[in-house]
Amino acid sequence: MEVKQVTKKHYKELIEVWESSVRATHHFLPEENILELRPLILQYYFDAVELRCITLNKEIAGFIGVADSNVEMLFVSPSYFGEGIGSRLMEYAISSLGALKVDVNEQNPQAIGFYEKMGFKRTGRSELDGQGNPFPLIHMVRNGA
Repeated sequence: MEVKQVTKKHYKELIEVWESSVRATHHFLPEENILELRPLILQYYFDAVELRCITLNKEIAGFIGVADSNVEMLFVSPSYFGEGIGSRLMEYAISSLGALKVDVNEQNPQAIGFYEKMGFKRTGRSELDGQGNPFPLIHMVRNGA
């Protein structure tokens, strides 16, 4: 699975992957928060990170965004769950983008387990997410960091 560079022309497809993945995995997130986040991600967040993706069957199967050694976003299309896309993107982010840290929603235990399998350890917790909402975050750092 080849990891590819992302450009602005991919943003529309990325946001579709983001939304379908969030709806499949972030059951704790109310609809209003998803609708609030969508334009912010498109307008600001995609430009603030190093973005990479994997395409399968001529569509983006998953993508990752890293800034300042922190994994800011990792989303896989639900049609490709369980196919190693997330692991491949993380391996690339660690080896090529210097990813050492990640914040994970506490209400998403599958994601926490995934990052633990990728060599990350819990180092702390915040009561609020990055937008100040009451969705606690687990702070994780990669072994050896």
